[in-house]
Amino acid sequence: MTRIAFELQVRPELLDEYLARHSPVRPEMLAEIAASGRRNYSLFLAEGGRLIGYYETDDDAAAQAYLAASEIAGRWEAEMGRFFVGLEGRPDQAATPLTEVFNLETQLAAAESTES
Repeated sequence: MTRIAFELQVRPELLDEYLARHSPVRPEMLAEIAASGRRNYSLFLAEGGRLIGYYETDDDAAAQAYLAASEIAGRWEAEMGRFFVGLEGRPDQAATPLTEVFNLETQLAAAESTES
C-alpha cells in the first residue's frame, strides 16, 4: 500500500462554492474514485484556502491512469479546475505531491523489530 499526500491552493473568493461542491460529491464521481483503487481519501482545508489531500492505493500509477481515462472524472476535474491557484492541468493530475517524512506505524514496526 502507498500513502499519497498532495497540496493545492483554493482561490479564497471561491472557498464557499468549493466547499458546497464537496457536500456531497456526486455519487458517480465517488464511484470512480473508488473504482480507481484509491481509498481512505480525505481533503483537509487550512486557513487561506490551502488544501491538503490524502489517499491510499496499491498502485498509484494505475489509479492515476484510470482517472485520466474516465469521462466522469474528466468532467468533474474540468469543472473543479477554476477553483485552484497556479494549477496547470487537471487538479487530480497536477497537484503538488508532498513527501512523507514520518509514519507512526512504520517507525513502531521498525522499533519493535530491533527490540526482538
